[in-house]
Amino acid sequence: MKPNKLLLAMAITSCIIAFTSCKKTADTSREEIATTVELSSDQAVSDNLTEDANDIYMEAATEANLTGETAGTPNITMGNIRCATVTVTPLVGFPKNIVIDFGTGCTSPFGVTRKGKIKITLSDSLRKFGSSSVITFDGYFVNGFKKEGTITWTNNSNGAIKGWQRKVENGKITAPGGRFWLHTALKNVVQTAGYTTPRNLPDDVFSITGSSSVTNANRITRTSTILTALEKKTNCGNITKGTISMQGPNHTAVLDFGNGDCDNLATITVNGGTPKQIFLR
Repeated sequence: MKPNKLLLAMAITSCIIAFTSCKKTADTSREEIATTVELSSDQAVSDNLTEDANDIYMEAATEANLTGETAGTPNITMGNIRCATVTVTPLVGFPKNIVIDFGTGCTSPFGVTRKGKIKITLSDSLRKFGSSSVITFDGYFVNGFKKEGTITWTNNSNGAIKGWQRKVENGKITAPGGRFWLHTALKNVVQTAGYTTPRNLPDDVFSITGSSSVTNANRITRTSTILTALEKKTNCGNITKGTISMQGPNHTAVLDFGNGDCDNLATITVNGGTPKQIFLR
């Protein structure tokens, strides 16, 4: 009987080990998916804050007549920098240095509160092929989110169709509660509407493709690729359309910005499961 007892004990031990191993694997999988969902949401916020900086940059350049377009029609802008102090130096020639100072905080007509400074160095006219722009931030916040890092624009237009390569380096976003994440990106931005009316910003629409990465405070990174081009309308504060695929260790999350409606909602779906709704900012 002793050998049978020994075999029984070994079998029980094996079952316990197997159960414990399966539980650990399940717990790890849940944690990995939760991290991916959180970083997908962080990616959405990062993208929207970058697009917001783009809106400010375009508006400042247009109002300062730095687009490279012949004057003749009035500038029609969105009013995002109406409460900011904008300084352009030197008065003649390039490169131009633009400082957009929102002070201790001011709210746009669309309810977006910004504070701090955006600094831009523009090598030549905004819409001129080959020109570049370097954007940095100084104590800059949007609706309580602090934005840091460098955005470099390079104009790679093709004839009448205007386009840019946009690189984000050393990006960092700090949420109102103090949680932060890092982000980088390399995107291609093409203007799909409004390029025949360069001084009328509200009718501008941009299509965005490329890839990104986000890293949380625990140094866990997720990379993402745009599946269907993102759509950003100048007359809407958020990305309105498009999908991004974010790869986890053993799963894939899809971030969906919607069907084109102007709202602050998106959804995240993991491995084709039930979509989870998130707020963009």
